This record gives sequence, structure tokens and C-alpha cells, in this order.
Amino acid sequence: MPQVVVEGCDEPTFDSLHKVIVKLENGETKKITFAICVIAAGAQSGHIASLANIGSGPGPLKVPLPVEPRKRYVFNIHCNNGPGLNTPLTVDPTGTYFRREGLGGNYICGVCPPPEEEPDINNLDVDHKFFEEKIWPVIAHRVPAFEAIKVKSAWAGYYDYNFFDRNGIIGPHPGYLNLYLATGFSGHGLQQAPAVGRAIMELIVDGSFRTIDLSKLGYQRILNREPAYELNIV
Repeated sequence: MPQVVVEGCDEPTFDSLHKVIVKLENGETKKITFAICVIAAGAQSGHIASLANIGSGPGPLKVPLPVEPRKRYVFNIHCNNGPGLNTPLTVDPTGTYFRREGLGGNYICGVCPPPEEEPDINNLDVDHKFFEEKIWPVIAHRVPAFEAIKVKSAWAGYYDYNFFDRNGIIGPHPGYLNLYLATGFSGHGLQQAPAVGRAIMELIVDGSFRTIDLSKLGYQRILNREPAYELNIV
């Protein structure tokens, strides 16, 4: 393993993780032992990492995993005369997006709020005023037919938001010999999941990336403070 030096820390030592304690809904606890661990816990990855002393340990463990929950809304709208079946995922310069959903004139849409308007993550309530004020005017300007729409449903969920550079963190953690990360995708994890799953499999089975070299998305950039910014977050 390459030497990792973190400013202000003692010379690093490398360790392995061997077990996790799981608390069940009935209060009972179970111990699970393992040889290899992958943190791919979505929005809770930062919290799970902290349980492994990432962010509070020595050396490279001093640097926390920069992933936290961010609440996002998705609105399902209906428009009789909207864009046709060949409509791609469309992203306005404001970051507002829409895409067709199925064959019945349905679309889903959303946008990331500005930092000063981040919604409360302690509930999954949907703010319909957010659609009326932030989304509808933009998509109606982009597609005039969207002036006449009906909101059919809406939901809220969590992004595993990487507040360092909004990009996925993929690969081994430099402080543990048997810990891998696949998290922080900030809303585009579903699109990248097949490739990321293969990449983590190659690291575990073959010891290196084989199909696509994803080293630039590794944890080393976090330690080096070298962000690989993702600009197309919607």
C-alpha cells in the first residue's frame, strides 16, 4: 500500500476491519464477521464510516468521509401535448431537469435547491410550493406545452451528497487494508451503478481496476484536497 501522509498527523499505521455489530428492531444485537467490507450505504455512508473511526482516527483516518444526506424532491407531472417519445433527459442551464416517464404523457422533473435553501432532512415531506416557484416556471419556459400540466404525484428522498466535489468516491480506503468505498454519487449513482459494481468487484477479485481505471475517483483525492468536480448535478 502506498504511503499516505496527512498534515498534522502522526506516521500512519494500517489496520483491518473484522466485524460489525448490528442492532435489530427488537433491540437484539448480532455480530457479523467478514474478510472484506464495502461501504455503499448511500446517504448514510458518512455515518457508517464514522463508526469505523474514519474522521476521528490517526493518519488517513483523521479525514472524514465527505458524504451526507441531502433531501431532494421528484415531481411526476402529466401533459397531454408534451414532448414525444424520443425526448431525452433534458437539463436546463438552471439545473432544472425533466424526462419522459412511460407512454402516457407523464414526465418526472426536479432541481437541486441553492445551498441557502437546503430542505430539512429530518422528514421526507414534499414541499409543493417548491415545484410551483422553482420548477414549473423553468420547464414551462423551456417547453411551452408545460404551461398546462397536472402534478400526479411527488416524493422526497436522499442524495448521498459528496460535499467535497459532488462526485463518486470509489475504491479502497487508505487507512484499512480490507475496506472499500462506493458512495457519494450525489444523485447520479443509479446511472453509474453497473460500472461501479464491476469496478469494486475487480478491485476485490483481481486487486486492481481492469475494465475502466477509476483511480481518479479514489479516496486519495480527498486526502490530497484535489477535487474532481461534477458540474451536472440535478
